Amino acid sequence: MFLTLPTLLTWARIVAIPLIVGVYALPIDRPTQNLAATVMFVLFALTDWADGWLARKLNQTSSFGAFLDPVADKFLVCASLLVLVHLTRVDVFVALVIIGREIAISALREWMAQIGASRSVAVHMLGKLKTVTQMVAIPFLLYDGFLFTVIDTRWWGTVLILVATVLTIWSMVYYLRKALPEIRARAR
Repeated sequence: MFLTLPTLLTWARIVAIPLIVGVYALPIDRPTQNLAATVMFVLFALTDWADGWLARKLNQTSSFGAFLDPVADKFLVCASLLVLVHLTRVDVFVALVIIGREIAISALREWMAQIGASRSVAVHMLGKLKTVTQMVAIPFLLYDGFLFTVIDTRWWGTVLILVATVLTIWSMVYYLRKALPEIRARAR
């Protein structure tokens, strides 16, 4: 369970965090740091798709894998956002909204599971769209240059991270509204 190929790919996303952060401490020029961080982020983000596919294909799905997968995603996104805040490529308010939502919805899901109502806050398409938008915005912002001499990744990354922020708030409201009947029932 802890060392299946899909779970190892999930662990790789967690191991990637110090690598992506650490590349900015290396004595190399900023464009090379940006490229290295972008390549690592994209490769490790792709493991999110690969681990799920392999778990189903190899019949190696597990409760532990289902727990670890979203945790790894959140760690990777949050760490990358903090790097981008440090590099002044993302506003601290944007990072706070995204990270705060992740903490709040994770806590809400845990509580809903404890009371036997986890289906109310199951992953919705809105949350998936938010994640995809983040996963495209972050490497654009890490790269911070012109891709193929045409695509201004800073501009597109900024637009996409703002879209992701709106989707973050929207999905949080959606999940809270789905949980509200249970919250009200337990408040009495």
